[in-house]
Amino acid sequence: MKTAILGAGVSGLALARTLVENGFDQTNLHLFEAHSKVGGLCHSKTVEGFTYDITGGHILYSKDAAVMQWMKDCAGGDDAFVERDRNTKIRFGSDTWVHYPFENGIGDLPKQANYDCLKGYVEAWHQRTVDGSSAPADFASWVQWRFGDGIAKHFMDPYNEKIWKRPLEQITSGWVAGRVPDAPIEDVLRASVGIRTEGYKHQAIFYYPKEGGFQAITDGIASTLTAQIRTSTPVTEVVRTPEGWRVNGEEFDCVVNTLPINELPRIIQGIPDGVAQAMNGLAYNSITCYLLALDRAEHPDLSWVYLPHHEQGPANRVTYMSNYSPGNAPEGKTSFLVEVTRPGGTPAPGPELEQEVIDGMEAAGLVKRDEILFTDHENAKYAYIVYDHDLDERRKISLDWLEENQLHPLGRFGHYDYFNSDQCVIAAREMATRLLQSAKTG
Repeated sequence: MKTAILGAGVSGLALARTLVENGFDQTNLHLFEAHSKVGGLCHSKTVEGFTYDITGGHILYSKDAAVMQWMKDCAGGDDAFVERDRNTKIRFGSDTWVHYPFENGIGDLPKQANYDCLKGYVEAWHQRTVDGSSAPADFASWVQWRFGDGIAKHFMDPYNEKIWKRPLEQITSGWVAGRVPDAPIEDVLRASVGIRTEGYKHQAIFYYPKEGGFQAITDGIASTLTAQIRTSTPVTEVVRTPEGWRVNGEEFDCVVNTLPINELPRIIQGIPDGVAQAMNGLAYNSITCYLLALDRAEHPDLSWVYLPHHEQGPANRVTYMSNYSPGNAPEGKTSFLVEVTRPGGTPAPGPELEQEVIDGMEAAGLVKRDEILFTDHENAKYAYIVYDHDLDERRKISLDWLEENQLHPLGRFGHYDYFNSDQCVIAAREMATRLLQSAKTG
């Protein structure tokens, strides 16, 4: 079964490698990748000895121990990774560290903000208990319903406005399920009076490659597939044939798509207008990531921090990149990875954004300008799926058409699910099982 995989990010690579490991004829696999190197959203970049991940800080963690070990083994095994304790904080103003998640750290806040947050949380809890209401459909209302006025004002609203770049009423509350910690009211009461509580034990320990950035994982997965990967080969045309599909003029029995669904109407012939509109309308955010190379010997022992306030600049998250692995910076130096989102498809920012980022980092007390040796940045068009109120309908229309036409969707933007890298691998391995069964019966 001659198979084309469109895109050589973590999903496409994991699918191909799993197929080969389970007896699929390697000569029948062909991966099309537009970039000059594999990795997709897992790309990393090294500049003058400083390495950073160009679509935001990535870590390796999975509830599926077998998948996590497989990813490690592909990239050199346990010895090729650093084990790290997750230490995440919220920067409140210019001088205060707040424990994460915010509702478990309100005792770290100034007294008035602590009171505001506790009062609002108790009132919201009481109201839910009295009226038995279910979660509101829009995110702005959900924040008020779940956390109350204080936490909404001091953290949730300004932080999420930075990420999503649109009114929070336009976002659904469905995406928070399983992602936003749900602290019992007893924990919040304890936190408010200074009794430390831990509300987010997920990812308490994570792993990161010693060398090469997170891309070391996708490079490792790809290492046994070099003959199958066609880099610098964008997919320009996909045409249905009686026997299967034709990709860039070449015949295939099976096609798996990991490219962003939004891109498909321009390359696949014959998509109905309604389906094309649904694909084009899927919302997403782009990202610009800045490396700040620092003439500083060490950082505080932090993994990443959240910047909720507008006076802290446009960045929403800062990763202490050199804390992930000593290999991410030269000896005696350190680095930050700073993330700024923007609405999907908007033009890449100019140099003024970098200055705003640095000004905000200074205002937050995280960096001094004279520490910065140099900066670097990269733009990624597709970074975050936006859970607007049309997502479910548009995704269903898109995926139903792809499946009906045996164009198998896979990956974060190929399936339009907010998957982390391990979840991409899990989905790829499940698809490999289905394709292997199909090859046997077909």
